[in-house]
Amino acid sequence: MKMEKIKLIFDGDESCRLDMFVAQKTDISRSRVTKLAEEGAITVDGKVANKKQKLKSGDEIEIEIPKAAEYKAEPQDIPLDIVFEDGDVLVVNKPKGMVVHPANGNFDNTLVNAVMFHCKESLSGINGVLRPGIVHRIDKNTSGLLMIAKNDTAHICLSNQIKEHSFEREYEAVVYGNIKENSGTVEAPIGRHPVKRKQMAVTEKNSKDAKTHFKVLERFGNFTHIRLKLETGRTHQIRVHMAYIGHPVAGDDVYGPKNVISYLGGQCLHAKKLGFTHPNGKKMEFESDLPDYFKDFLNRCSKGNV
Repeated sequence: MKMEKIKLIFDGDESCRLDMFVAQKTDISRSRVTKLAEEGAITVDGKVANKKQKLKSGDEIEIEIPKAAEYKAEPQDIPLDIVFEDGDVLVVNKPKGMVVHPANGNFDNTLVNAVMFHCKESLSGINGVLRPGIVHRIDKNTSGLLMIAKNDTAHICLSNQIKEHSFEREYEAVVYGNIKENSGTVEAPIGRHPVKRKQMAVTEKNSKDAKTHFKVLERFGNFTHIRLKLETGRTHQIRVHMAYIGHPVAGDDVYGPKNVISYLGGQCLHAKKLGFTHPNGKKMEFESDLPDYFKDFLNRCSKGNV
């Protein structure tokens, strides 16, 4: 069986339990660390470790994780809202509720399944069999524009633009509360939540710089309609940043208040605009209309019927 090896060095000043340290430094849950330790898959300085073992500065931890079998996404005849297509690039308008690529619990009816059926063999293979053509992604319950690379050359070209921050992405959202400033910038590093490992958070530990610009479009008292521009593209960036400044996205059942607006079916967030340089050197820009769920919620806000 193929193994993935992870090596860590404990550099803390105070002792710390092995399971807590590994969970903090990796995406492995504490329960998974316990199981791996019981299987003898974790060593400290070359000796099989116990999950409760106390670490001291300089300890070398090695974890062997069996590699899970990689599923192959299968083409499915699912309608696509195609905004643009040529031999290199496909731009689609993703509906709210559609997962971008297959993952645990969602191996069917994803955007990748639909794109594979539409494009046949014309997709970049850089991201492997589960994410062919995927250069960037948006969350399941975020609607809007998404770009697909149809060959490896296009994928590399577009990925470099994201790294260089020359890839333009603008969103619209409705957030809780009345934002007093007409515009502003949230600049705060984002990394894994220190306790809730499936969530992201503003944190200084194991994080990456993140910057989000916003501009107020309309105020409704208890809600504000805003436009957002990403300068970086961290996981859940807009949702985390807006919650961080006290204005979580309406309908967000992860970063918003407990009494979530359930009829929204997720965050009121739409990827409205994409701008990039085509592999042929031509500057391209696309914009999509706000979907019905978004317009309906704006109408409710304007009437105070939320």
